[in-house]
Amino acid sequence: MADRRLQVFHAVAKQMSFTKAAEVLFMTQPAVTFQIKQLEEHYNTRLFERGHGRISLTPAGDLVLDYADRILALSSELETKLREITGRVSGPLLIGASTTIAEFMLPRVLGEFKTRYPEVHAKLFVANSETIENRVAEHMLDIGLIEAPSHLPALLTEVCCEDELQVIVSPEHPLAQHKQVSPKQLLPYPYISREAGSGTREFTDLYFRKSGISLEDLNIEMELGSPEALKGVVAVGMGFAIMSRVAIEKEKKLGELIALPLAPKLIRTLSLVYPKEKFRSRLVNAFIDFAKGRLKGHER
Repeated sequence: MADRRLQVFHAVAKQMSFTKAAEVLFMTQPAVTFQIKQLEEHYNTRLFERGHGRISLTPAGDLVLDYADRILALSSELETKLREITGRVSGPLLIGASTTIAEFMLPRVLGEFKTRYPEVHAKLFVANSETIENRVAEHMLDIGLIEAPSHLPALLTEVCCEDELQVIVSPEHPLAQHKQVSPKQLLPYPYISREAGSGTREFTDLYFRKSGISLEDLNIEMELGSPEALKGVVAVGMGFAIMSRVAIEKEKKLGELIALPLAPKLIRTLSLVYPKEKFRSRLVNAFIDFAKGRLKGHER
Protein backbone atom coordinates (compact mmCIF):
# COMPACT_ATOMS: atom_id res chain seq x y z
CA MET A 1 0.00 0.00 0.00
CA ALA A 2 1.32 3.46 -0.88
CA ASP A 3 2.41 5.84 1.90
CA ARG A 4 -0.66 7.72 3.17
CA ARG A 5 1.34 10.95 3.25
CA LEU A 6 2.04 10.54 -0.45
CA GLN A 7 -1.65 9.95 -1.17
CA VAL A 8 -2.59 13.13 0.69
CA PHE A 9 0.15 15.12 -1.07
CA HIS A 10 -1.09 13.86 -4.44
CA ALA A 11 -4.65 14.99 -3.67
CA VAL A 12 -3.55 18.45 -2.54
CA ALA A 13 -1.27 18.85 -5.58
CA LYS A 14 -4.06 17.87 -7.99
CA GLN A 15 -6.68 20.06 -6.33
CA MET A 16 -4.29 22.90 -5.46
CA SER A 17 -6.38 23.28 -2.32
CA PHE A 18 -6.14 21.77 1.17
CA THR A 19 -9.89 22.19 1.61
CA LYS A 20 -10.84 20.44 -1.64
CA ALA A 21 -8.32 17.66 -1.00
CA ALA A 22 -9.88 17.08 2.41
CA GLU A 23 -13.31 16.71 0.80
CA VAL A 24 -12.04 14.23 -1.78
CA LEU A 25 -10.19 12.18 0.84
CA PHE A 26 -13.02 12.32 3.41
CA MET A 27 -10.59 13.87 5.91
CA THR A 28 -10.55 17.05 7.97
CA GLN A 29 -8.44 19.95 6.74
CA PRO A 30 -6.18 19.89 9.85
CA ALA A 31 -5.49 16.19 9.21
CA VAL A 32 -4.50 16.96 5.60
CA THR A 33 -2.24 19.80 6.74
CA PHE A 34 -0.59 17.51 9.28
CA GLN A 35 0.14 14.82 6.66
CA ILE A 36 1.73 17.38 4.33
CA LYS A 37 3.85 18.74 7.18
CA GLN A 38 5.01 15.20 7.99
CA LEU A 39 6.01 14.59 4.36
CA GLU A 40 7.88 17.89 4.14
CA GLU A 41 9.76 17.03 7.35
CA HIS A 42 10.57 13.58 5.97
CA TYR A 43 12.14 15.04 2.82
CA ASN A 44 13.48 18.10 4.68
CA THR A 45 12.12 20.49 2.04
CA ARG A 46 9.03 22.56 1.31
CA LEU A 47 6.69 21.03 -1.24
CA PHE A 48 4.18 23.90 -1.45
CA GLU A 49 4.49 27.65 -1.52
CA ARG A 50 1.71 29.27 0.53
CA GLY A 51 0.56 32.86 0.28
CA HIS A 52 -2.37 35.19 -0.38
CA GLY A 53 -4.87 32.35 0.07
CA ARG A 54 -3.29 30.23 -2.67
CA ILE A 55 -0.77 27.42 -2.90
CA SER A 56 1.61 26.32 -5.63
CA LEU A 57 4.17 23.54 -6.01
CA THR A 58 7.83 24.20 -5.35
CA PRO A 59 10.41 22.60 -7.70
CA ALA A 60 10.72 19.81 -5.13
CA GLY A 61 6.92 19.48 -5.10
CA ASP A 62 6.86 19.11 -8.90
CA LEU A 63 9.41 16.29 -8.64
CA VAL A 64 7.46 14.52 -5.88
CA LEU A 65 4.22 14.83 -7.88
CA ASP A 66 5.83 13.20 -10.91
CA TYR A 67 6.88 10.21 -8.83
CA ALA A 68 3.64 10.16 -6.84
CA ASP A 69 1.62 9.75 -10.05
CA ARG A 70 3.59 6.64 -10.94
CA ILE A 71 3.89 5.20 -7.42
CA LEU A 72 0.19 5.49 -6.66
CA ALA A 73 -0.82 4.06 -10.04
CA LEU A 74 1.48 1.06 -9.56
CA SER A 75 0.34 0.58 -5.97
CA SER A 76 -3.30 0.54 -7.03
CA GLU A 77 -2.58 -1.87 -9.87
CA LEU A 78 -0.63 -4.20 -7.56
CA GLU A 79 -3.41 -4.34 -4.98
CA THR A 80 -6.02 -4.94 -7.65
CA LYS A 81 -4.09 -7.75 -9.33
CA LEU A 82 -3.44 -9.44 -6.01
CA ARG A 83 -7.15 -9.35 -5.19
CA GLU A 84 -7.99 -10.76 -8.58
CA ILE A 85 -5.80 -13.81 -8.02
CA THR A 86 -8.60 -15.02 -5.75
CA GLY A 87 -11.13 -14.54 -8.55
CA ARG A 88 -13.34 -12.34 -6.36
CA VAL A 89 -14.75 -8.95 -7.31
CA SER A 90 -13.93 -6.94 -4.20
CA GLY A 91 -12.30 -3.81 -2.83
CA PRO A 92 -12.92 -0.04 -2.99
CA LEU A 93 -14.70 1.56 -5.95
CA LEU A 94 -14.59 5.34 -6.28
CA ILE A 95 -17.50 6.54 -8.41
CA GLY A 96 -18.35 10.07 -9.48
CA ALA A 97 -21.76 11.02 -10.83
CA SER A 98 -23.44 14.20 -11.97
CA THR A 99 -26.36 15.28 -9.83
CA THR A 100 -29.30 13.98 -11.89
CA ILE A 101 -27.71 10.54 -12.29
CA ALA A 102 -26.63 10.37 -8.65
CA GLU A 103 -29.99 11.42 -7.21
CA PHE A 104 -32.46 9.67 -9.51
CA MET A 105 -30.74 6.80 -11.35
CA LEU A 106 -27.74 5.50 -9.45
CA PRO A 107 -29.04 4.60 -5.95
CA ARG A 108 -30.84 1.46 -7.12
CA VAL A 109 -27.91 0.50 -9.37
CA LEU A 110 -25.48 0.76 -6.44
CA GLY A 111 -27.79 -1.21 -4.16
CA GLU A 112 -28.19 -4.05 -6.65
CA PHE A 113 -24.45 -4.05 -7.40
CA LYS A 114 -23.66 -4.34 -3.67
CA THR A 115 -26.10 -7.24 -3.37
CA ARG A 116 -24.35 -9.07 -6.19
CA TYR A 117 -20.82 -8.18 -5.02
CA PRO A 118 -20.97 -7.79 -1.21
CA GLU A 119 -17.20 -7.37 -0.83
CA VAL A 120 -17.19 -4.17 -2.89
CA HIS A 121 -17.04 -0.89 -0.94
CA ALA A 122 -18.33 1.91 -3.16
CA LYS A 123 -17.89 5.61 -2.43
CA LEU A 124 -19.93 8.12 -4.41
CA PHE A 125 -18.82 11.69 -5.17
CA VAL A 126 -21.56 13.97 -6.54
CA ALA A 127 -20.92 17.14 -8.58
CA ASN A 128 -21.73 18.54 -12.00
CA SER A 129 -20.48 16.81 -15.15
CA GLU A 130 -17.48 19.10 -15.66
CA THR A 131 -16.19 18.48 -12.14
CA ILE A 132 -16.68 14.72 -12.39
CA GLU A 133 -14.74 14.33 -15.64
CA ASN A 134 -11.89 16.44 -14.22
CA ARG A 135 -11.70 14.24 -11.11
CA VAL A 136 -11.63 11.09 -13.25
CA ALA A 137 -8.88 12.54 -15.46
CA GLU A 138 -6.86 13.34 -12.31
CA HIS A 139 -7.28 9.71 -11.13
CA MET A 140 -9.19 10.85 -8.05
CA LEU A 141 -12.09 8.65 -9.17
CA ASP A 142 -12.14 5.22 -10.84
CA ILE A 143 -15.10 5.99 -13.06
CA GLY A 144 -17.58 8.77 -13.72
CA LEU A 145 -21.16 8.97 -14.96
CA ILE A 146 -21.91 12.27 -16.67
CA GLU A 147 -24.71 13.98 -18.58
CA ALA A 148 -22.60 15.41 -21.40
CA PRO A 149 -19.88 14.04 -23.71
CA SER A 150 -16.41 14.26 -22.19
CA HIS A 151 -14.24 17.09 -23.47
CA LEU A 152 -10.98 15.62 -22.15
CA PRO A 153 -8.72 13.62 -24.50
CA ALA A 154 -7.33 11.64 -21.55
CA LEU A 155 -10.70 9.95 -20.99
CA LEU A 156 -12.53 7.14 -22.72
CA THR A 157 -16.29 7.54 -23.04
CA GLU A 158 -18.94 4.84 -23.30
CA VAL A 159 -22.57 5.78 -23.91
CA CYS A 160 -24.72 3.91 -21.41
CA CYS A 161 -28.28 5.11 -22.10
CA GLU A 162 -30.50 7.90 -23.41
CA ASP A 163 -32.42 10.41 -21.34
CA GLU A 164 -35.21 12.79 -22.39
CA LEU A 165 -35.24 16.35 -21.08
CA GLN A 166 -38.64 17.97 -20.64
CA VAL A 167 -40.05 21.36 -19.67
CA ILE A 168 -41.51 21.52 -16.16
CA VAL A 169 -44.01 24.10 -14.92
CA SER A 170 -46.43 24.48 -12.03
CA PRO A 171 -50.07 23.41 -12.68
CA GLU A 172 -51.06 27.12 -12.65
CA HIS A 173 -48.51 28.17 -15.28
CA PRO A 174 -49.91 29.39 -18.65
CA LEU A 175 -48.05 26.58 -20.45
CA ALA A 176 -49.54 23.85 -18.25
CA GLN A 177 -52.48 23.26 -20.61
CA HIS A 178 -50.24 22.40 -23.57
CA LYS A 179 -49.41 18.82 -24.56
CA GLN A 180 -45.96 19.85 -25.81
CA VAL A 181 -44.05 23.09 -26.34
CA SER A 182 -41.63 24.45 -28.91
CA PRO A 183 -38.52 26.45 -27.94
CA LYS A 184 -40.05 29.70 -29.24
CA GLN A 185 -43.11 29.26 -27.04
CA LEU A 186 -40.82 29.45 -23.99
CA LEU A 187 -39.33 32.86 -24.77
CA PRO A 188 -41.93 35.05 -22.99
CA TYR A 189 -41.57 33.22 -19.68
CA PRO A 190 -38.94 33.32 -16.89
CA TYR A 191 -36.43 30.48 -17.22
CA ILE A 192 -34.94 28.71 -14.19
CA SER A 193 -31.67 27.28 -15.51
CA ARG A 194 -28.99 24.91 -14.25
CA GLU A 195 -25.55 26.36 -13.55
CA ALA A 196 -22.64 26.54 -16.01
CA GLY A 197 -20.71 23.26 -16.03
CA SER A 198 -23.89 21.21 -15.70
CA GLY A 199 -24.48 18.58 -18.38
CA THR A 200 -28.15 19.55 -18.49
CA ARG A 201 -27.19 23.20 -19.06
CA GLU A 202 -24.81 22.25 -21.88
CA PHE A 203 -27.47 20.23 -23.70
CA THR A 204 -30.23 22.79 -23.29
CA ASP A 205 -27.99 25.66 -24.45
CA LEU A 206 -27.06 23.67 -27.56
CA TYR A 207 -30.72 22.79 -28.17
CA PHE A 208 -31.77 26.45 -28.11
CA ARG A 209 -28.94 27.47 -30.44
CA LYS A 210 -29.88 24.75 -32.92
CA SER A 211 -33.46 26.03 -32.76
CA GLY A 212 -32.28 29.48 -33.83
CA ILE A 213 -32.62 31.03 -30.39
CA SER A 214 -29.79 33.08 -28.94
CA LEU A 215 -29.08 32.47 -25.27
CA GLU A 216 -29.37 36.25 -24.75
CA ASP A 217 -33.00 36.00 -25.87
CA LEU A 218 -33.87 33.68 -22.98
CA ASN A 219 -35.40 35.27 -19.91
CA ILE A 220 -33.10 33.60 -17.36
CA GLU A 221 -34.55 34.38 -13.94
CA MET A 222 -31.94 32.45 -11.94
CA GLU A 223 -29.34 29.68 -12.17
CA LEU A 224 -29.42 26.84 -9.63
CA GLY A 225 -27.06 23.98 -8.87
CA SER A 226 -29.36 21.01 -8.30
CA PRO A 227 -32.52 19.40 -9.72
CA GLU A 228 -34.26 19.62 -6.35
CA ALA A 229 -33.67 23.37 -6.20
CA LEU A 230 -35.09 23.80 -9.71
CA LYS A 231 -38.20 21.82 -8.86
CA GLY A 232 -38.82 23.83 -5.70
CA VAL A 233 -38.61 27.18 -7.49
CA VAL A 234 -40.76 26.05 -10.41
CA ALA A 235 -43.40 24.55 -8.10
CA VAL A 236 -44.12 27.99 -6.60
CA GLY A 237 -44.76 29.42 -10.07
CA MET A 238 -41.58 31.43 -10.67
CA GLY A 239 -41.03 30.12 -14.19
CA PHE A 240 -40.19 27.01 -16.20
CA ALA A 241 -37.18 24.71 -16.10
CA ILE A 242 -35.84 21.93 -18.30
CA MET A 243 -34.72 18.68 -16.70
CA SER A 244 -34.62 14.91 -16.99
CA ARG A 245 -38.00 13.22 -17.06
CA VAL A 246 -36.74 10.65 -14.50
CA ALA A 247 -36.18 13.46 -11.99
CA ILE A 248 -39.82 14.53 -11.85
CA GLU A 249 -41.78 11.27 -11.65
CA LYS A 250 -42.77 11.75 -8.01
CA GLU A 251 -43.88 15.37 -8.44
CA LYS A 252 -45.93 14.45 -11.53
CA LYS A 253 -47.77 11.74 -9.61
CA LEU A 254 -48.47 14.13 -6.73
CA GLY A 255 -49.74 16.81 -9.12
CA GLU A 256 -47.11 19.31 -7.98
CA LEU A 257 -45.52 19.76 -11.42
CA ILE A 258 -46.51 19.38 -15.06
CA ALA A 259 -44.00 17.89 -17.53
CA LEU A 260 -44.20 18.91 -21.19
CA PRO A 261 -42.17 17.24 -23.96
CA LEU A 262 -40.29 19.62 -26.21
CA ALA A 263 -41.02 19.67 -29.95
CA PRO A 264 -38.71 18.52 -31.39
CA LYS A 265 -37.81 16.23 -28.49
CA LEU A 266 -34.63 16.86 -26.54
CA ILE A 267 -32.81 13.55 -26.13
CA ARG A 268 -29.33 13.31 -24.68
CA THR A 269 -26.95 10.45 -24.03
CA LEU A 270 -25.56 9.65 -20.58
CA SER A 271 -21.97 8.43 -20.52
CA LEU A 272 -19.47 6.45 -18.47
CA VAL A 273 -15.95 7.94 -18.47
CA TYR A 274 -12.64 6.52 -17.25
CA PRO A 275 -8.93 7.18 -17.90
CA LYS A 276 -7.44 5.86 -21.13
CA GLU A 277 -4.07 4.86 -19.76
CA LYS A 278 -5.09 3.57 -16.35
CA PHE A 279 -5.22 -0.18 -15.67
CA ARG A 280 -8.87 -1.28 -15.56
CA SER A 281 -9.58 -3.76 -12.81
CA ARG A 282 -12.07 -6.60 -12.92
CA LEU A 283 -14.12 -4.58 -10.42
CA VAL A 284 -14.29 -1.50 -12.68
CA ASN A 285 -15.16 -3.64 -15.70
CA ALA A 286 -17.87 -5.44 -13.70
CA PHE A 287 -19.41 -2.14 -12.63
CA ILE A 288 -19.33 -0.71 -16.16
CA ASP A 289 -21.15 -3.75 -17.56
CA PHE A 290 -23.63 -3.84 -14.67
CA ALA A 291 -24.40 -0.09 -14.75
CA LYS A 292 -24.91 -0.03 -18.52
CA GLY A 293 -27.41 -2.85 -18.27
CA ARG A 294 -29.37 -1.31 -15.40
CA LEU A 295 -29.39 2.25 -16.70
CA LYS A 296 -30.86 1.08 -20.00
CA GLY A 297 -34.05 0.51 -18.00
CA HIS A 298 -34.45 4.26 -17.48
CA GLU A 299 -35.00 4.76 -21.22
CA ARG A 300 -38.41 3.14 -21.09
